[in-house]
Amino acid sequence: MPKKRGAQGKKVTLKMAKKSMKITVDGKRRLDLSNMGIGAFPRCILKLADIEEIDLSRNMIKKIPDYINKFTKLRYLDFHTNKIEKIPENIGQLELLYYLDLSNNKLTSDGLPLELNQLKNLRVLNLGLNSMDMIPTTLGTLKELKEIGLFDNRITYLPEKITKLPKLKKLNVLRNPFTTPQVPEEPIDTIDRIEDIYLAKKSMLCRPCLKKLQRERNKWSKVKQMTEMDEEPDFTGLLAPNSVAKQNEVAWRVVE
Repeated sequence: MPKKRGAQGKKVTLKMAKKSMKITVDGKRRLDLSNMGIGAFPRCILKLADIEEIDLSRNMIKKIPDYINKFTKLRYLDFHTNKIEKIPENIGQLELLYYLDLSNNKLTSDGLPLELNQLKNLRVLNLGLNSMDMIPTTLGTLKELKEIGLFDNRITYLPEKITKLPKLKKLNVLRNPFTTPQVPEEPIDTIDRIEDIYLAKKSMLCRPCLKKLQRERNKWSKVKQMTEMDEEPDFTGLLAPNSVAKQNEVAWRVVE
């Protein structure tokens, strides 16, 4: 009789990890362990420490280990849709990292270390769908940032240092309880609040997201009955735990 997966989630072996290795279109080594029901960061992949990309999204991981700094060649790190509450200080030692997705987790402002300001090569940072009530001004020192996701948090104030980043092209701050307007309406070529749609399984969405989706569906049904419109509903953002990510890996690999 096969063993059932326990409360700790699926355990990854080194053999499984090696089978999940891929070579990207630009020749990088990528470890894809997404959507596998993993409950903890697999320590066995330390033996693959020279990998350049790790995708552990859509799992049940609660903690990023301190030894994340051992992956010195890491350039891409995706933890979206997990249960992470805190980011280790050692993440600041990933000097080559330029893509970091921590959206749809359980992060608070206290869970973000000041050492994030050491990620000088970071281009894309997604912190959407968390529980942060403020943004560290230290993020304003990351001069290479081009895209930032802060949507669906509890942020009431956006530091000017963030909006003034020299290379920033997309800043998503939708659905935050700002006390006053924080994002300048101009120049629109610098602050882009357009979202993409990314489908996810119902089981992977948080309860507030499911309730929001149901409300929108009900509202659309009423409108459609009254107007007899044939258009499809627009659920932009409701199924987007990774809404500043690119739709394919070729797109986000193009660095301007």
